Amino acid sequence: MADKKIEEAIENFAKLMFKSRYLVFFTGAGISTESGLPDFRGPDGLWTRRDKGLPPRETSKPWHLFEPNKGHRAIVELQDIGKLRFLISQNVDNLHLKSGIRPELIAELHGNITKLRCTRCGMVYDTFWGFTSCKCGGALASSTIGFGQPLPERELMLAYEHSRKSDLFVVVGSSLVVTPAADMPKEALRHGAKLVILNEGGTPFDRYADIRFYEKIGYVLPMSVERLKVLMGLE
Repeated sequence: MADKKIEEAIENFAKLMFKSRYLVFFTGAGISTESGLPDFRGPDGLWTRRDKGLPPRETSKPWHLFEPNKGHRAIVELQDIGKLRFLISQNVDNLHLKSGIRPELIAELHGNITKLRCTRCGMVYDTFWGFTSCKCGGALASSTIGFGQPLPERELMLAYEHSRKSDLFVVVGSSLVVTPAADMPKEALRHGAKLVILNEGGTPFDRYADIRFYEKIGYVLPMSVERLKVLMGLE
């Protein structure tokens, strides 16, 4: 997109957020690449390398030591100015919670590397609490979801519920090919929401998007939020 077209798209995105009464964000691994973490289906992504018979690219440090970037912080700003209604994430890296997203505003569909889940009742514990079993007596296991495992019922229910309620559904850094998580934009569209997609690679939903960005998330999202704050009279 040429500079002028990017500016126009950012302006239009800000106007959509300004008019929105139920703004829902959906994030994938692409939002965390600017923090130094790999994505999944990018040119050097985890699944791309696996399909080529290559091992995962080594990260510079353990995942729990990575920090949120401008994209994460822009979503927190939307929360803080009262615009964000809900955040659905496919990520397990804990960067949304680390950035300041309130736990009640997020559904982490694939779990979180810093949390354990009871295999009996589903209660979630932070790993640093030191619990080895749940209060109900059930065993604690990693909350992250592997291929073929069912998604946590509560998070999946919340994701569907808020997708259906949304009037503006914003996809950030997801290829939208992993189901049932990728069903969320379909639910939003079916119930009349507008769709904005920010992702460097193509998605199956590109033709349905009202606005489509291929540029860096860390550029587009903060700029769009800043413009929204001007429209709201906060800047």
